Amino acid sequence: MQLLTDAQQQLYDWLADYIRQHQHSPSIRQMMEAMNLKSPAPVQSRLEHLRDKGYIDWAEGKARTIRILRQTAQGLPVLGTIVAGACVEPFTDAVEQLDLSHLFQQPDYFALRVTGDSMIDDLIAEGDVAIMRSLPESDKVKNGTIVAARVEGQGTTLKRFYRRGDRVTLKPANSKYEPIEAKAADVQVQGVLVGVWRGYDPVPVRVGTKRRFSKTDGKLPH
Repeated sequence: MQLLTDAQQQLYDWLADYIRQHQHSPSIRQMMEAMNLKSPAPVQSRLEHLRDKGYIDWAEGKARTIRILRQTAQGLPVLGTIVAGACVEPFTDAVEQLDLSHLFQQPDYFALRVTGDSMIDDLIAEGDVAIMRSLPESDKVKNGTIVAARVEGQGTTLKRFYRRGDRVTLKPANSKYEPIEAKAADVQVQGVLVGVWRGYDPVPVRVGTKRRFSKTDGKLPH
């Protein structure tokens, strides 16, 4: 892999981020503004070098057709902590980046670091990182799915989701905790669990639990 100059790397990083967010490539003028350039010539030169080095490509004669050929390391935004116990204030802004580029390249994925032990029987321990997928249509959540749910007036928590009529039960995986009961209208599912990441130095967990990367519909390597 040919190395990039600082200017080329800056444009490449910006392009990759823009295309990931918008699902289409930017205009030359947008690239000029992002790079703080007054002429299109430097942008076009950098684009040519990026293509020559195999990082991007585009369809000749067609606007906004740039595509990324090589993905550099990317991360999931860790939006804060989530309590596997009582509820906490809802999460909004990213506070750190978790590099899982070799596992996920999905714009609707995000991560939450777990605090508390209310999901320990599902092998989700304090300090683990819960990999979540945003779910715009919360009415499609299947009963028994582990979700990050925001309860009106209480905050957000990680629990198994059960709905019956106009009532929702958020059930922990630890007998020390009581289920959370609420009106369905007061519960917003902000994401469904797709995996749990645990490092090589996890917090102590119950005997018999394993360090692993688990996924609700399969397994991924640690």
